[in-house]
Amino acid sequence: MNTSNTLFEKHRATLDAALAALSARTYYSPYPESPRAYAEDADAKAKAWISAVMNNNYTALDQTGANGWLGEEVSPFLQTGIGVQYPNFAPEALIANAIPAQTAWGKTSVEFRTGVLIEALENIKNRFFDIAYATMHTTGQAYMMSFQASGPHANDRALEAVVMGYKELTSVPSHAEWVKNMGKFDLTMHKTWKPIAKGISLVIGCSTFPVWNTVPGLFASLITGNACIVKPHPKAILAIAIVVEELQKVFASNGVLVQTVQMGVDTLDKPITKILAEHPAVKLVDFTGGSEFGNYIEQLPKTTFTEKAGVNSIILDSVKDLKSVLGNIAFSASLYSGQMCTAPQNIFVSKDGVQTAEGLVSYDEVVKGIAAAITGLVDNPKAGPGTLGAIQAELTYNRIKEAKNLGGELILDTKAIVNEEFKDARIATPAVISLEKSQSEVYNKECFGPILFVIKTDGLADSLQLAEALVKEKGALTCGAYTSSEENRALIADTMNNAFVPVSFNFTGAGFINSHAAFSDFHLTGGNPAGNASFANSEFVSKRFVWVGNRLMD
Repeated sequence: MNTSNTLFEKHRATLDAALAALSARTYYSPYPESPRAYAEDADAKAKAWISAVMNNNYTALDQTGANGWLGEEVSPFLQTGIGVQYPNFAPEALIANAIPAQTAWGKTSVEFRTGVLIEALENIKNRFFDIAYATMHTTGQAYMMSFQASGPHANDRALEAVVMGYKELTSVPSHAEWVKNMGKFDLTMHKTWKPIAKGISLVIGCSTFPVWNTVPGLFASLITGNACIVKPHPKAILAIAIVVEELQKVFASNGVLVQTVQMGVDTLDKPITKILAEHPAVKLVDFTGGSEFGNYIEQLPKTTFTEKAGVNSIILDSVKDLKSVLGNIAFSASLYSGQMCTAPQNIFVSKDGVQTAEGLVSYDEVVKGIAAAITGLVDNPKAGPGTLGAIQAELTYNRIKEAKNLGGELILDTKAIVNEEFKDARIATPAVISLEKSQSEVYNKECFGPILFVIKTDGLADSLQLAEALVKEKGALTCGAYTSSEENRALIADTMNNAFVPVSFNFTGAGFINSHAAFSDFHLTGGNPAGNASFANSEFVSKRFVWVGNRLMD
């Protein structure tokens, strides 16, 4: 195996800058989020690539031990199958491939792994446009979100995991001379320490963010010396297949067994996830998805990292400019049709209304204002389709169509709008429903998709109590709050933070509660029922290996 540190030195500047950003928690990204920062012909080449890859076998992946081809993805924009088939492996074949790869990869140095993985991210950077179209035609994300979320933003999170891993793996010296004076003599020992990887890692992807939600766990396991099996959602494989492909290419060119990372595909009718998750050789499991399956994952006798469902709230108390606030909420609820784990669902508003710089605005006016802001956004032919994207799953589409029957007063019903580029796209605009606080059976669970509940409360204290109770019972990834009072801001922060959920205060303009920045914001806290992990705190990497020390007396 090539054990030189050439790649480590090549990427040392990136590593140092990322380490500094982690410590300062300031903005940092080596991957520009604007498509204009890349080659002029990159988009055209990617369009040609996606056209060529559709209805063909994906032959760029390692096929050692494969027994055929499999794939059933459907484009939410085209409403037809994309026809891509991937190498199909029996679970035992994946494990058999991973065992020797685990042994070899675990023996490499942290410097070697760091260099190889950052090199892979540089190669993935060259595929951002391919990944964007692959994400579009499997998840329904609009082009710009597909490019940013699956490209630079995902790479940011992957690099964050690598750098956090490097930091933890180098936090203990490799050796030391230990001397204890015993009076007439010294007791001397030569001590060494080494991090030992826990074992094969299974990373289970989701259907809506197949790259962004997969790469943190994938790269955290790889940097800590664990071989990985990526098990994508059957309906969202293509984008993460590119990531696996580029990893395998870099491994191959640096003397690493390509089976250090593998992709195991399945279908909805014949899943292999539980078979892999329960296999005794699998020691680590990362999961993104629904709470029911996530709870099953957490109960396995393994080290697990989960992101499950949650109910995200916004508390409206007092604002300076209500119009800008409602516009911000409308965009947050409409972005990718509410199919983000951080999208708001419940908006708590006092029955007395919301205090603004111009005076008190009634509850009814606030609710109508939210509906009007959404309508203005989705009816804009330039902004609407690009914000909404398309609905990934038929189940989500049916849920939003039936939202009017959930209960409460329907303020704004969902409707279909036309995407001029993709006339057959499955689109549904957000619905807005007004509820009494007593109608908790409607709003105390996740209704995934573009559904907003506006809940009438008895005031700020009541709104805060309801939001806090929901976090403790159902979990949440984020919370938004609007208040002009420093005292109320402190109260909201204290209450929600003690329930282990972060709060975004007074977001307007380009700041949205949906988005969290790598190297600065933690994604999840791991402290409430929405998940047991956090991207990327030290525990996200340190639980993937064990420190072992040896002592020698001459």
